[in-house]
Amino acid sequence: LNAAPRRAPRQQVRFLPSPAPGGGGAVELVPARVPVLADHPLVRGPRFRRLKIGTGHQLDVKSSGVLVLGIGHGNKLLTDLYNCHLTKVYTVSGLFGKATDDFSDTGKLIEKTTFDHITREKLERIVAVIQGTNHKALLMYSNIDMKTQEAYELAVKGLIRPMEKSPPIITAIRCLHFALPEFQLEIQCLHETQQYLRKIVHEIGLELKSSAVCTQVRRTRDGVFTLGDALPRTQWDLRSIQDAIRNCRLKVKTELQKTL
Repeated sequence: LNAAPRRAPRQQVRFLPSPAPGGGGAVELVPARVPVLADHPLVRGPRFRRLKIGTGHQLDVKSSGVLVLGIGHGNKLLTDLYNCHLTKVYTVSGLFGKATDDFSDTGKLIEKTTFDHITREKLERIVAVIQGTNHKALLMYSNIDMKTQEAYELAVKGLIRPMEKSPPIITAIRCLHFALPEFQLEIQCLHETQQYLRKIVHEIGLELKSSAVCTQVRRTRDGVFTLGDALPRTQWDLRSIQDAIRNCRLKVKTELQKTL
């Protein structure tokens, strides 16, 4: 920001001495427009000395994907979006056949198991059970009477969600890829942590009479923000950040009006 082009200094009228017509060493005062020295960079110093930047929903060091940042006034918008309790979407990759102390493939190995008996149908059956159980929890923590017109209207708009803090809730889960011993899930959830998602992979392995570790957790959506809105490291420059803020402003405003 400080390296960006600055506006031209303000101008002021000063009466400066100038040789009078006719010579003879006479001097007269002539009005002239000169820059205001108070606007000079060497006098004013850096334009920005402090810039407040906040993060939205955290990502731990073993995860990747969409991480929302708020700059300046955007920090208040981050708080408002947090109060909307918006759904986040992850792609979670797993590996059957071993278990570790932290449920990830980089943790300390605890045991190895067989996995040849696992099929995609069995995996999808377990996934359906997990989704059904969490759907009941979603309705319970939403504090809405499901027999009312309000509940119907919220369901049509997709706005049934807990509006207060709750345990992690999975609103949808499906299998994207299955090729033993590897598999990949898409998980939509609320109030989760990345460690909770790794634990889900571990529990799926146990339910299938085997074991499993998580090899990757990647967030593909955080509320209104998707991977298409994210800036890779090669685009961490002022113009790209300005364009990203400008492009996302309308989406954030629309979501806040709809939810809050």
